Amino acid sequence: MSGCLCLPCCYKKAPGGEIPAAVDSSSSSLLQKPTTNPPPPPPPASNKMDAAVERLQTGFQKFKTDVYDKKPDLFEPLKAGQAPKYMVFACADSRVCPSVTLGLEPGEAFTVRNIANMVPSYCKNKYAGIGSAIEYAVCALKVEVIVVIGHSCCGGIKALLSLKDGADDSFHFVEDWVRIGHPAKMKVKKECSSLSFDEQCAVLEKEAVNVSLQNLKTYPFVTEGVANGTLKLVGGHYDFVSGKFDTWEL
Repeated sequence: MSGCLCLPCCYKKAPGGEIPAAVDSSSSSLLQKPTTNPPPPPPPASNKMDAAVERLQTGFQKFKTDVYDKKPDLFEPLKAGQAPKYMVFACADSRVCPSVTLGLEPGEAFTVRNIANMVPSYCKNKYAGIGSAIEYAVCALKVEVIVVIGHSCCGGIKALLSLKDGADDSFHFVEDWVRIGHPAKMKVKKECSSLSFDEQCAVLEKEAVNVSLQNLKTYPFVTEGVANGTLKLVGGHYDFVSGKFDTWEL
């Protein structure tokens, strides 16, 4: 089989060594213009992103008009600093904003939100973001109550209960994060094996909160505050399906 790469006949060198001009398009099928119309240009970029950003601006304007401008007694002192009574750990789930569900005003709660409202145990080399928030809340802000709030239909809890030993992770971070609640998962698997998956998840939502409450006690400044009676640890669960909110202490 020949391996040469031949020029089209219209570009082959003439006897004198020159390449003649291309043949007229009317006499060459190689250079004829296509008879079909060119594809249409791509549609204009979607304006959904712009609308989403604008929603933030209009939301703030409504807040400023309806709340900020009408409550100077609330917002003026906050300009000088904050003195929250609560530290709240809540899930990042968009359905469970604690300021809304608990009616907390600005300045009342120092809040951390993450997947499945987990609190890892004390470790200076890992999860420093959580550790620094707890330290600042307890040592600098002098909060009186730390509350960890779980909730119904939690995707992070479902992910935790679905984890298979030895299976590859599907996400970069999610599985490793929810493994913080592994002791709670093992307890539910042992004590609630006869329940359905969804029923086990409902139990695990609260047991994972208990693990986080226990993990809080591994922070020396938390332990000291609890021992001194200046700090209380509280578990909570918000069921947005039935509209219930429960609290407890270990």
